[in-house]
Amino acid sequence: MGFFGKLFGKKEKESLDQGLQKTKEGFLSKITKAIAGKSTVDDEVLDNLEEALVSADVGIDTTVQIISRIEKRVAKDKYLNTSELNGLLQQEIEAVLVDADQASSYTFESEMPAKPYVILVVGVNGVGKTTTIGKLAYNFKKAGKSVLLGAADTFRAAAVDQLTIWSERVGVPIVKQAMGSDPASVAFDTVQSGVAKGSDVVIIDTAGRLHNKAHLMDELSKIKRVIQKHIPEAPHEVLLVLDGSTGQNALEQAKHFTAATDVTALAITKLDGTAKGGVVLAIANQFKIPVKFIGVGEKMEDLLVFDKHEFVDSLFNLDKK
Repeated sequence: MGFFGKLFGKKEKESLDQGLQKTKEGFLSKITKAIAGKSTVDDEVLDNLEEALVSADVGIDTTVQIISRIEKRVAKDKYLNTSELNGLLQQEIEAVLVDADQASSYTFESEMPAKPYVILVVGVNGVGKTTTIGKLAYNFKKAGKSVLLGAADTFRAAAVDQLTIWSERVGVPIVKQAMGSDPASVAFDTVQSGVAKGSDVVIIDTAGRLHNKAHLMDELSKIKRVIQKHIPEAPHEVLLVLDGSTGQNALEQAKHFTAATDVTALAITKLDGTAKGGVVLAIANQFKIPVKFIGVGEKMEDLLVFDKHEFVDSLFNLDKK
């Protein structure tokens, strides 16, 4: 079991099982159809399996990698049967998911790798970025951490307002300025305040747009520079929020953001309302960036620290409702 599995409780597992219901129903039905009536894993089974994975939004590159690994196992074991395929497929899917670096591994309950631990949150508007920040703040606070929010998405009035509402709902302080203010100035004030208050976690929202990647990169670089005047090694995490329900479109967003800035972790939202949860595998594998959080429901508790073992286990267990 992975690092996070040690603290993956029954309640979290139930949320995960329920949140992935739509994905696993579609995913497993495709796999079942791919191997129907077959007693051994032959070329036809592998072709059908490949088609099932691609149609489940696992992505072509990741699918080819998984199928290639299974082919090697089949060639080695010779008489691998379809009843063993599910277990093998689980192993290979888990193998393509990237683990978080030990230096940045944490759960909501664990001691943070640095204090204050500065998280810079990026992502386009509409993916659930502000909601994710609110849920992060709630879960950290619930675990006994002191949290400070920074509203550095100053180009959209609603973004500051929404984050303010979340700060009030969760009961954590927020640093903000007038709409149109310099985002780097807000980030500077936030980190300065976080250091002064002795905050455990500082979470800074940034502008959610992609129309001008050069401008986005310049802005994020400036934010990083001013943050580092207070804490040289910050931000400790650049968290990209993606909407899992958009499938391959989430891959495109990841491509743009990873080209524009040094993304270190992913949060994938809205997995409870989609059958496209396979995109988690495609994104994590293609960009070699660990998935740190997944959103599996509307409740504040429904943002989970990602555990790849438990994720794959839930994906393959249709009996869990």
